[in-house]
Amino acid sequence: MYWLIGLMTLAIAGLVATGIYFEMAPENRARAARWFKPAIGTNLAVFVTAQALLVFMGIEQVLAAPAVAGAAGEISIGMGLGIIGVGLPTAVSTIAAGIAVGPIGAASLAVLAERPEIFGRTLIYLGLAEGIAIYGLVMSILLLEKI
Repeated sequence: MYWLIGLMTLAIAGLVATGIYFEMAPENRARAARWFKPAIGTNLAVFVTAQALLVFMGIEQVLAAPAVAGAAGEISIGMGLGIIGVGLPTAVSTIAAGIAVGPIGAASLAVLAERPEIFGRTLIYLGLAEGIAIYGLVMSILLLEKI
């Protein structure tokens, strides 16, 4: 199993080495274009194949492991729904913060191009929008104490 991890590491190292080579010597891009695409494709294919084999071999080992009875306590349906309810404020507030930060960030960049002196004010608006996610996280922590 460790040989698969080594194979994945070599594939990623090949991709990184190719990127560094072309970053350091951009004039060689046109000359090396004939071997660049096949090399990147081969490295990606090796990585994906090794990762798939690692997943399948890992599943085989997990299924072959003896079951440990009673290691984890039983969770009732009510407890499971309570845990889902604790995670909902964080999930919804994070999505809402992402929706809010997108337009505010775009507008902030547009305004900063014209008037760079209001940088601090735009950061305050972004912080207020990001605060929505923090409030959801605080609510989840407070609800988690109640379970």
